[in-house]
Order: sequence, then C-alpha cells, then structure tokens
Amino acid sequence: MAEDSDLERTEDPSPRRLEDARAKGQIARSQELVAFSVLLAGLGSIMAMGGSILDGFKKIFRDTLVFDRGTLADMDLVVARFAQASWDGLMIVLPVSATIAVAAVLASILLSGWLFTWDAVAPKFSKLNPISGIGRMFSIRSLVEMSKAILKSALIGGIAAFTIWSERDEIAQLIVMPPYESLAYLVDMIETTLLIVVGSMIVIVLIDVPYQLWDYKRNLRMTKEEVKQENKESDGDPHIKAKIRQLQMQAARQRMMAEIPKANVIVTNPTHYAVALRYDEKTMQAPQVVAKGAFLLAERIIEIGKENKVPILRTPPLARALYHHADLGQDIPTALYSAVAEVLAYIMQLTSFRKFGGHSPTLSSTLPVPPELDPGGEA
Repeated sequence: MAEDSDLERTEDPSPRRLEDARAKGQIARSQELVAFSVLLAGLGSIMAMGGSILDGFKKIFRDTLVFDRGTLADMDLVVARFAQASWDGLMIVLPVSATIAVAAVLASILLSGWLFTWDAVAPKFSKLNPISGIGRMFSIRSLVEMSKAILKSALIGGIAAFTIWSERDEIAQLIVMPPYESLAYLVDMIETTLLIVVGSMIVIVLIDVPYQLWDYKRNLRMTKEEVKQENKESDGDPHIKAKIRQLQMQAARQRMMAEIPKANVIVTNPTHYAVALRYDEKTMQAPQVVAKGAFLLAERIIEIGKENKVPILRTPPLARALYHHADLGQDIPTALYSAVAEVLAYIMQLTSFRKFGGHSPTLSSTLPVPPELDPGGEA
C-alpha cells in the first residue's frame, strides 16, 4: 500500500509508537555487542583467574587422574574418580561462566533496557507467509547481517589460522611436553587469541551499534497521516470534544436555571444582562451569583424569575459590573458589597411593605458601583 512505503514514512516515531513497539518486544538489539561483551568478559576472567584455573586443573591431574593398579581394578572407583574430576573442573570454570553470563545479560539490556514480554515469543502466523519471507531475505537488514557474518567469519577464522600457523612448531611440541607445561601454554595461547579477537571486534561493534539504533527507528518511522491520526486519538476527536463541551454547557446551564427560583433578586440592564443573587446569612459569608447571562439567556433568566416571583430590579451599572466581575457560584467582589447590600436591604423593605404596609421603600438611583468595574459606564 502507498501508506506503507518507506518513501511515505518521513516522520520520526512518536513516544507512543516507541512504547507500543517496546510492549511488543520490538527493541534495538546488537548481537555484535553481546558477542564482544562475552569475549571481553571471558578474556578478563581468564587473565584475572588464569593462575588459579591452571592450579586447579593441575590438582585434578595430579590427585584425581593418577591411578594405581588397585584403582584400575575397581571400575566403580574409576567412574567415581572421573565424576569427581568433572565436578571439580566445573567448579573451576564456574566463575568464568558466571562472568560471561552476566556480561551477556548486561550487554543485551544496554541499548534498550530490561524488557520482558510474551508478545515476542507468541506465535505469529504472518511470519509463515512465503512472500513476506522472501522479502525479508532480500531486505537491507538481511544484506547487512550477511555482510557482518562474512566479516566476522573472515576475521575470527583469519585470526585463528594466523595464531595456529604462527605457533605451529610449539603446538607440535605439545605432544612431548609435560601435561602441566602444555596446559599453561594452551591457556596463554587462548589469552593471546582472545585479546586479538576482542581488539578486532571493536571496529565491528562501533559500526553495528549505531546502525542498529538507526535501523530500529527507521523501521518505526511514521507517515504524516499516521502522525495526524495518533494526535487525534491522543487529544480526542475535535468534533467529539466539541459535542462534549456542548453537553457540559447544557448541563451547567440547566443547573444554573434550577438555582434561579432560590435567588433573592435579579438585577438587569434591563435586557442585555441579567444576574441572579442569593444571600443566606446563616450559610454564606457574602452574597453569591447563582445565575447570569446576556441577551437571550438574560431574557430567559428574567422569564424564570417572573414565573417564580423573584424580584427583578433594573440597575444597569450593578448588573454590568456583576456580569463581568463576579463568578458563577462564587461570592461577589468586595468592591460591590455596598451596592449589593443596598439592593438586598431594599428587597427586604419591599417585602415587608407588601405584607404589612407602611412607608413605601425607595432604591437609590446611584448605587455605589466603582467606575472601573462598570465596563459600560462611560457609554
């Protein structure tokens, strides 16, 4: 497909794509780094413990593999001697083997860290596709791996051949040399050979590690469409997000409208703005805005207020100031305490007048609204 073409994959893999690949067991690996680490660990172990290893094998030859006539006559004793020699030899080389095993594990996790996943070992029938298999055989990766294998074989084989050829005379003399001397010579020859091999493999490792990291990210590169789709999935579909916001606004508006009948007063502009105020001296420290709106929403607030017999006052400066500077469900700004207090006092007096009669209250036409809080004051 066109979207799967390498020419189309021009974008670096995203963190999410890297995490998904890692979860599937797809990480950068360098077999050359592991081989180099194993050889280096083996060489270091032999150089550090070569003396003790040699002494251990000398002891085995001297104490275990030397038989007298009586021992040879008892086959069970001979078998026990060989079993003990095998066990002692295993214990001698165990530190070297353990060091090599630790080096192999550390080298494996050096590039991409520790990873354990069942996806890497799960059967995948897609790998049985012969067409895909042929494609992998002639891929750039396969060619690189084949080139590395040829280079390693030539390198190690050449070093082994050179070592044997240069030491051919000494190797021929091993037959007549005492066992202890021949064993020491073999250990020394192994150290020399490993040292040359390790030194030569540094070049291969320095080439292979950067290539593996580059090839890993190259195989995970994304098309521009994949990047867009991932961003859409991560951030959410804009249409869905807009619909969610719309539903949230509708729910908030419904809750706001349900609070209007509990208001003490609604101040208006008269139709541009409408703000419903509520104050309960037992539960509130200051009056709060329970509903506010402009234009059509203001008309709806006024309409609900009338239906529930909530007093409605035309106070344009106060209505504008509350609409722009008071948050829904929060206390009003302290700068508007005096103005709102006059309004609430007027409402209380008006309610008392309607119930018991007496002197009709009046509301000041110039409420103490700070000019800086009234955005429409100059107009």
